[in-house]
Amino acid sequence: MNPGEDEETDDAALFRAVVGPVKPLPASGRIAPAPAAPKPRRRTTQKSSAVADTLSDFGADSNATEYLANGLSRQTLRKLRRNFWPVADRIDLHGLNSDDARRLLQHFLLQAARHGMRCVLVIHGKGMNSPDAQGKLRVLSRHWLTQHPQVLAWCEAPLQLGGSGAVLALLKIPEKI
Repeated sequence: MNPGEDEETDDAALFRAVVGPVKPLPASGRIAPAPAAPKPRRRTTQKSSAVADTLSDFGADSNATEYLANGLSRQTLRKLRRNFWPVADRIDLHGLNSDDARRLLQHFLLQAARHGMRCVLVIHGKGMNSPDAQGKLRVLSRHWLTQHPQVLAWCEAPLQLGGSGAVLALLKIPEKI
């Protein structure tokens, strides 16, 4: 016998001596626990993969650096610039053409709003490799954010998050049903 086995048998004997005689419960009358009922899923009328493409490329302003929806206080934009809300998620649109970027951004914003995310980071790049040295996605993504119904405000990201190559967007929180 090994020295470790000797200690285990001594411990078991000591435990039985302290506890004393035990009587097993009768097998009858026991009820097996029922499995937990599955949580009900919310039904949506729209398929999650089919997002309506409602954003337009027309009228994009290349000088826009911030946006605030009508009826909101300038304090909201100030809080957004000062990182009052933590970034819940991010999307990177580098290397995409404008149609793919628009669809991906719409899908991302819809999913972020559904999950109750308040602040997101949209990385569009600065456009330094563009033929005209002005980023097309930079201008268009900011224009699309201005049009999107879930976006309350946006501003250029701080330097540590991408500077002029990214945008912090503040989203509406959907009402609970």
